[in-house]
Amino acid sequence: MLQIKIFRASILVVLGFCFIFSCKDSNKNPSSVSKEIKFKKEGTLQLVKKDSDSIIHTLDIEIADDEYQTQTGLMYRNSMETHQGMLFIFPNEAPRSFYMKNTRIPLDIIYISKDSSIVSFQKNAKPFDESSLPSNANAQFVLEVNAGLSEKWKLKIGDKIQFFK
Repeated sequence: MLQIKIFRASILVVLGFCFIFSCKDSNKNPSSVSKEIKFKKEGTLQLVKKDSDSIIHTLDIEIADDEYQTQTGLMYRNSMETHQGMLFIFPNEAPRSFYMKNTRIPLDIIYISKDSSIVSFQKNAKPFDESSLPSNANAQFVLEVNAGLSEKWKLKIGDKIQFFK
């Protein structure tokens, strides 16, 4: 009888350790985010008209340039100011596709070539929609801003970006 109680207690201890060590660190697992993620200015970006080189708009940008940042993007954010955006920087130019998984705010997704020219848009991307939103052309950069701003700013294919860290 005593051996059975010791055996059961041992099993419970082992299961407890398994449970504790199987829990992921909340800093590495974005699905466990409970606090709002704050915007962190990491640079400035100017949108520039292709024909006149006149500045359309200037944004504070947060930069996503590693695998974790590009996978997480603007997920779990409750809002973003109209003078803010996120710039995704990829090591090469290629077809890109984004989705809105765990993204709470509607966005305009602007695809940009290696020469900094806008090549396509995905306007008014819906929060939490996991549908593929492809670039329709090769892109090395992707800019996410609040939905409706690309229309408000009258951005066109061929307009350019300039960014400074």
